[in-house]
Amino acid sequence: MANWWRLWKILFVFTKYRLDSLVPLQQLPLSLRILLWLAPWRLNPVPSKYSRGARLRLALEALGPIFVKFGQILSTRPDLIPDDIVQELRRLQDDVPPFPEAEAIALIEDQLGQSVATLFAEFSPRPLASASIAQVHAARLHPLSSSDAGQEVVVKVVRPGIENTIERDLQLLETMARLLVKYSAEGRRLKPLEVVEDYRHTIYGELDLQIEASNATQLKRNFQDSELLYMPDVYWEYTRSKVMVSERIYGIPVADVDALNAQNTNMKVLAERGVEIFFTQVFRDSFFHADMHPGNIFVSRHNPQQPQYIAIDCGIVGSLTEEDQNYLAMNLLAFLNQDYHQVAQLHIDSGWVPPSTKVHEFAAAIRSVCEPIFDKPLAEISFGQVLIQLFSTARRFNMEVQPQLVLLQKTLLNIEGLGRQLYPQLDLWTTAKPFLERWMRDRFGPKAAWRELKRQLPGWIEKGPQIPGLVHGALSRINHMDEQQQALQSELMALRQDLARQRQLKRQQTLGLAGLISGGFLWWHAPLLGLPDIAGLIIAACGLAWLALNT
Repeated sequence: MANWWRLWKILFVFTKYRLDSLVPLQQLPLSLRILLWLAPWRLNPVPSKYSRGARLRLALEALGPIFVKFGQILSTRPDLIPDDIVQELRRLQDDVPPFPEAEAIALIEDQLGQSVATLFAEFSPRPLASASIAQVHAARLHPLSSSDAGQEVVVKVVRPGIENTIERDLQLLETMARLLVKYSAEGRRLKPLEVVEDYRHTIYGELDLQIEASNATQLKRNFQDSELLYMPDVYWEYTRSKVMVSERIYGIPVADVDALNAQNTNMKVLAERGVEIFFTQVFRDSFFHADMHPGNIFVSRHNPQQPQYIAIDCGIVGSLTEEDQNYLAMNLLAFLNQDYHQVAQLHIDSGWVPPSTKVHEFAAAIRSVCEPIFDKPLAEISFGQVLIQLFSTARRFNMEVQPQLVLLQKTLLNIEGLGRQLYPQLDLWTTAKPFLERWMRDRFGPKAAWRELKRQLPGWIEKGPQIPGLVHGALSRINHMDEQQQALQSELMALRQDLARQRQLKRQQTLGLAGLISGGFLWWHAPLLGLPDIAGLIIAACGLAWLALNT
């Protein structure tokens, strides 16, 4: 019932803001066009006081955090979404209506066990920014000494009661995923249940600010003293599951291109460093910020010719296994080298497409999508469109969705959106290829082999005296397994013979039963068929005797 009620609310919001007017009817099948044309909500006029972008933004805000996250992703895709809608959706990044100040203060005091006046020398009740999951307030810590004016901080507070809304939406998504698996041929390939479960884990991790604080601490450690990325300090003594206090930063929002140009920021270096940060997080650290929409990224005001990024809001992070890292790196490198046969073969080897896939056919399909975009700057291509075409191509070859890569795909789209805004002429291929080549050399080259040997050598030396006993035990187990296999084969042969006898017996019993039934039928209907009574009785008696002999 909760799912149906939530679905009803979604439909109500959809009709209230007449979002059907945003749907390109000419691109829909005729049946859907007729259904939308006859829908009763078309009797309601389109709200004239709101633009189409504002109607979409208000609808997403009304539906809650999961829908707001979707709007945030759309806001980074000006190549896919009209500019007037993008401008409105950008407000979802840090301009969602805040919850009451009194609730924020009460939650802070409940979590930290002291009054706000005791905790902070200064505290601003009015939030600096408000997003789908939480909002932040400016504050200043108490002076540590007479010469210390106190550290400026931001206090992040989770929206009260947000867990119930998120759980309802997740249950609805899970129900829809089950229906997709049950009734759609695409259900197994798309793995919607696994995707929803991954998203459940991700969104609940974002609700726990202690997890976010630990993510921020890890990212800061990974980029310690780096010129590429700065992470604000976390104050653990003021951090709980619903409240987090961190250093306040004064960077320029990455989407404020006018302000970046005003301080003469080197936009080419800024865009290239964004790509380098992404590949460093994914391949060097296997720990990447997976919510890189413009509301979470700033640029330092220091040294604009060698600009440094500042990242906040680390509630969503992603990681890859070594196997996925290797396959992904080799796929990207083969792609950048335009070796489509290698791309196709890697997809088969990794299990992302069925082993029966014909390599040359799959390679030809990938080539038809990717070849037109090479040697073009970012301004002239759209990874969003390329991904859509690649997914369409993969569907023909029964490629299954990889849930562990969904966050990575989302982050790639965010990176592309940022790059398009900052420096549309960025040559992504030239920027990414040297990094991947260096990473492959470091991972599989002689130095990597030597590092692995040094790492494993102490364990091998420790186990050296045990090796003869281990070899003897292994040979004994192999010999025992051979004996067990012979015994199993004998048992299997006996079972097959027994099954054959059972099938033969069942056939004999079926024949006798058929004779008994047909004889009884002939005896009962003998006058109508013009047959003597004795004929049916003889057939029935023979069938009964045959049945008795084979029972």
